Amino acid sequence: MATAKKAAAKPATEAAAASEAATPVAAAPARDRVAIVAGLRTPFSRSWSDLNDVDPVELSTQVARELLCRTEIDPKQINEVIWGTVISVVRSPNVAREVAMNLGMYHADGFSVSRACASGFQAIASGCEMIWAGNADVVLAGGVDVTSHAPVVHKKKVIDGLQKVQKLKGIAMLKELSKLNPMDLFPVPPALTERYTGLTMGEHAEEMAQNFGIRREDQDALAMESHQKAAAATKAGLLADEIMTVQTPRGPVSADNLIRGDMDAGKLAKLKPVFDRKNGTITAATSSALTDGAACCLLMRESKAKELGLKPMGFVRSWAFAGQDPRENMLLGNVYSSPVALDRAGLTMADMDVIEIHEAFAAQVLSALKMFKDKAFFQNKLGRAEPIGEIDRKKLNQRGGSMAYGHPFAATGIRLAISSLRQLAYTNKQYALATACAAGGMGGAMVLERN
Repeated sequence: MATAKKAAAKPATEAAAASEAATPVAAAPARDRVAIVAGLRTPFSRSWSDLNDVDPVELSTQVARELLCRTEIDPKQINEVIWGTVISVVRSPNVAREVAMNLGMYHADGFSVSRACASGFQAIASGCEMIWAGNADVVLAGGVDVTSHAPVVHKKKVIDGLQKVQKLKGIAMLKELSKLNPMDLFPVPPALTERYTGLTMGEHAEEMAQNFGIRREDQDALAMESHQKAAAATKAGLLADEIMTVQTPRGPVSADNLIRGDMDAGKLAKLKPVFDRKNGTITAATSSALTDGAACCLLMRESKAKELGLKPMGFVRSWAFAGQDPRENMLLGNVYSSPVALDRAGLTMADMDVIEIHEAFAAQVLSALKMFKDKAFFQNKLGRAEPIGEIDRKKLNQRGGSMAYGHPFAATGIRLAISSLRQLAYTNKQYALATACAAGGMGGAMVLERN
């Protein structure tokens, strides 16, 4: 599908450096549709592997630069950069502004957002809100997480001690240092648990598997299906326009490295549970892996796209975010958000031609599929008379999901959106629903349309 012009030979940074003056923002017509003109992502790589040597800001800059080059848009047209991130980038907490400056777009404001695994959706939603409010015509929205670069912290008493030491000299400094226990100098491992519940995401998924009677066999089957679909889509070249080549100190990286199209059912069945070793059903194969990656898309008013001669991939019709008590089936947030997004779009689940559900765990996806059609759940938990209905599995994650591609937290929502639009074009269909559960008992859902 032709979504934009081919790559420009001239780097975006050079084009931006020619002038720092921003293009004036036109008064936006009421509800002028927001178009996604182009979308791109880096390869998604298992953490501490192919992208280990590229930090989040650099990875984000590379994907943003390539997207702008491919669309041949004048960087002065970009009014705002919005970037999602979940893992704190200590030296550069506002990744969005760093990307803008790295590309020479000093005129473009930038802010970063974080809504856990729905951060990519939030970046797009925030861009749409700015455009509809008339505060921007063109927004570069993205997301990044590089678990390989997760910050490592020290115990508070070590930090306090070092704060005192830097103000001392000689004997006084040595005395203060002597108060520190050498064992205290070991870093504190990154937190893997939910602060509010004290449980890991995997433990919450295990609870859901038990609560909703999700069988181990069904989880294994869904994981194999995800990898097989992703492998087939890759082999058929369906992802070629979606993935760019990243330059790293160790050489170029051009492909996802988590996909296993040859998974063996027998070997899968022998894997041990990882979150509840005695009674659990979730294994490493039925979970999304820690992943490094970035993704971005270009948003603009529909009339602006026509003015610039750019053909949209599609349009953002609606979205919704929701919260629930995380102590009970924490990973069902997208079941709460999806009906609201559909209501706002004026559509139903039956209208959806493509459905993307983030695969944090096979058990989480299968639980959501059950609850989407459960009348009692919708009445008791959502206050709705009727459920939104059963999902046609043929429409679900047609090119595979997060268990195969991986899950670089804030980049996943962008991947789901651009993958949905590409699949709509490939099948010549109209509507897509993209959803994700998120930490803290949250969920996000977005309805996209092709024409």
